[in-house]
Amino acid sequence: MSDVVIIGAGHNGLVCAAYLAAAGAKVTVLERRHVVGGAAVTEEFHPGFRNSVASYTVSLLQPKVIADLDLHRHGLKIIERKVSNFLPLPDGDCFATGPGITQAEVARFSQKDAERLPLYEQRLEVIADVLRDLAMKAPPNLVERGWREAFMEMLSGIGAASRLTKLDIVGKRDVLDLFTKSAGDWLDHWFESEPIKAVLGFDSIVGNYASPYTPGSAYVLLHHVFGEVNGKRGQWGHAIGGMGAITQAMAACCRERGVDIRVDAPVKEVIVENGRAVGVVTEKGETFRARAVVSNLNPKLLFQKIVDRALLPADFNERIDRYKCGSGTLRMNVALSELPRFTCKPEPGDHLTAGIIMAPSLAYMDRAYADARAYGVSREPIVEMLIPSVVDDSLAPAGQHVASLFCQQVAPVLPNGASWDDARDDVADLMIQTVDRQAPGFAKSVIARQINSPLDLERTFGLVNGDIMHGALSLDQLFSARPVLGHGGYGTPIKALFQCGSGTHPGGGVTGAPGHNAAKVVKRHLQWAGR
Repeated sequence: MSDVVIIGAGHNGLVCAAYLAAAGAKVTVLERRHVVGGAAVTEEFHPGFRNSVASYTVSLLQPKVIADLDLHRHGLKIIERKVSNFLPLPDGDCFATGPGITQAEVARFSQKDAERLPLYEQRLEVIADVLRDLAMKAPPNLVERGWREAFMEMLSGIGAASRLTKLDIVGKRDVLDLFTKSAGDWLDHWFESEPIKAVLGFDSIVGNYASPYTPGSAYVLLHHVFGEVNGKRGQWGHAIGGMGAITQAMAACCRERGVDIRVDAPVKEVIVENGRAVGVVTEKGETFRARAVVSNLNPKLLFQKIVDRALLPADFNERIDRYKCGSGTLRMNVALSELPRFTCKPEPGDHLTAGIIMAPSLAYMDRAYADARAYGVSREPIVEMLIPSVVDDSLAPAGQHVASLFCQQVAPVLPNGASWDDARDDVADLMIQTVDRQAPGFAKSVIARQINSPLDLERTFGLVNGDIMHGALSLDQLFSARPVLGHGGYGTPIKALFQCGSGTHPGGGVTGAPGHNAAKVVKRHLQWAGR
């Protein structure tokens, strides 16, 4: 018998396991797939070509998690992008951002915007710093239990409130704007030129099936700027060996600490006795009993598939049924015979280390979302391309390359009963054509491709409706209300059943924060239960 059984060896499940094992708990992790890592995996998708299959770039992984799990000693190496973002423009020009170049680039399009940029970055960084702090702590939870639980949550709430009250009035106003307004409204206030608004606004629709002018999208923008790489805030990078290098390092840490990780072990049912989770049963019929069960799954999968709904309050079931999932994402990996040559910048260079964004304006992104709502797929979709093999030659044969295509907006569920299995290849053709318009010859350079539609992402990785965030980052699904108000502190209506995935605070991305925070809550439970 284990102290803890964790369902799912995605990155948050591994983080949670590592922290609990370090605290002396006996931990078993059960993974449905043949490999650990969840959506943060590296796999060969064509002979000789390897890539990050789903998640594809690094920034949000918490420095504390990297340090506490000693991931660098376990083989993790992250290379910073030489150019952060590269944006081809319709008139044949281009725009780039990155260390030491952003302000000069902005000035080519608007001197006024270039002058305002440092203040924008300063103001956003103040709020991002608060978010960094809040992300690594369990949110206060609305409880209806005894005095001890209520007192602990009160203390937690006081701590969260104090971090916000320390902001000056300008900061408080910015918080209100960023949590309620659209990214478009926020950026239109700051800037007049389209390229800078497009690059910054792209973050607001990443994993967010919405227009940049949808209220609440400013928070999604904020969510994507609180990361760092190698101690440099706001930077993005490539994990050498792909995103699987992160989770393989986490798994190595877990095994070193005595965690029992089992693959090909899908969980069928959580065992509940007298209102308390006491273990799980796998689809193979194996039983694993424990003092606590922790789920790294999307909340919908946990509460609709493997927990008996009759054991849950009716209103809780209703809220889970209404929990919004669907990020409008299609992910492709392509094997390339050569590097793309963009019309606006045909020769290879540092711009190919960037996130290459094919969406030149907020208006373009707005139309893409409207199209997806109307037709299921944008006629002019949003594509971000990364080419990790330009900095990591282990991913492709010499002289050849791999690229990640992160494609938005597509409907998580196609209209009129259409099937993603039928539409997958046609939509993939559209995405490749979108790149080819900016880099003629790109389509001919594609040797092979791996397509993950929203349905594929759900079937393979458990991302319900293809939702890379395990639930929309809307105000009603954040902080203490993620996934349901009253159970936002990693607990559930069932005693000794906890959650540690991206469907809990602070949300999606390869952060490790939910796993870190949940481990503290589970550790406290084990300590109290042992008394």
